[in-house]
Amino acid sequence: MKVAVIGSGGREHALAWKISQSSFLKELYVIPGNPGTKFLGKNIAIDINDINEVVKYCVELKVDLVVVGPEKPLTEGIADLLMEQGVKVFGPTKAAARIEGEKSFAKNLMKKFGIPTADYQIFTKEEHKSALEYLRKIKYPVVIKADGLAAGKGVVICENLDEAENAINDCFINSAFGDAGNKVVIEEFMRGQEASVFAITDGDDFILLPVAQDHKRIGEGDTGKNTGGMGSYAPTPFVNDDMVKIISETIVRPTINAMKETGNKYIGCLYCGLMLTDEGPKVVEFNCRFGDPETQSVLPLLDGDFLNLLYSASSGALNKNSVYYNGGSSVCIVIAAKGYPEKYEKGKEITGLDSIKDDDIIIFHAGTIEKEGKIYTNGGRVLNITSFIKENNLLLAKKRSYEAISKIYFDGMYFRKDIADKAIYR
Repeated sequence: MKVAVIGSGGREHALAWKISQSSFLKELYVIPGNPGTKFLGKNIAIDINDINEVVKYCVELKVDLVVVGPEKPLTEGIADLLMEQGVKVFGPTKAAARIEGEKSFAKNLMKKFGIPTADYQIFTKEEHKSALEYLRKIKYPVVIKADGLAAGKGVVICENLDEAENAINDCFINSAFGDAGNKVVIEEFMRGQEASVFAITDGDDFILLPVAQDHKRIGEGDTGKNTGGMGSYAPTPFVNDDMVKIISETIVRPTINAMKETGNKYIGCLYCGLMLTDEGPKVVEFNCRFGDPETQSVLPLLDGDFLNLLYSASSGALNKNSVYYNGGSSVCIVIAAKGYPEKYEKGKEITGLDSIKDDDIIIFHAGTIEKEGKIYTNGGRVLNITSFIKENNLLLAKKRSYEAISKIYFDGMYFRKDIADKAIYR
């Protein structure tokens, strides 16, 4: 089978890594890929923002399956274009991808079908004054979200009225998130542990992969600005088998059924970002693709044939026995560039990567570039150092990841030192 993975980050490196292990794989292409993916398949230097060019190339290559990593091509309709050309694709249509691309769409869907989530109100840029009036009536803290895609950064937790007004003004006046902030969702603040659930679905049936926990804030102890994710671990002890059943019955299945009922049949990975509240699990957000960096810590925990799982889902006949949890544990640490998630420098040489030869460490490239045989930083999140331990021992998995990081260096490198601590010291 010929497979193309779309994307260039750590998530796509992890997807390519897992797909490369399949006995069904004949050729693997990564568009555009990164310095790490070149060892797994062939990198194709195409700008994925030009989805027509990507589709054209996949058709010319006679690719059997396209696996789309990032959300932007999906929300712009790459799956629709591929299917029109007879190419199977793991990822939702443009209409179904609105579950991430339009937070207001997702919130209204959950309200209509009784799927548990935080209370909310929606305001457009033209309703700026009404939004400010609403802020003066509610309890704090409150969560303000840009409606559209904002690279995981369009969420602000506001502790008081001043912070909330600033967040609204950033969206509506300062255009901090571009067009994505022309509409906002003002949401009740939920308390509890967070969990990231991946549901692999053919639009009718689904399976859940091992549940992970992400660390969104830039600072230790979950402080500072939101990022695309500073680390993750799996499995999380906060979600036991009973909780998995509750999540399946109250959130995942109703959402998949709701999407089908509203004419938005969902095929691909439905990412459910959840808050485990005292009232039960509630949806924080949906994503229309695999999470980043959760994918990096979840995929090492799967035995079986991952490619078979994705292909069967895209074919409308999900093979739920394709993969299974292998009993292990994994901790993924994101190494970021100094200044991230705001302005940061690129072009810093990375050393020490070749010194890590441990079987239980996987280095996923996220924002790197290769020049004359050397690796340099090329993004805000640069590397994902991921451990895999064959037993469910998060303390040991964490230790192995940080031991590996101690061998790596680039000027200004930054990483959190508390990834997985919530589970370890619970």
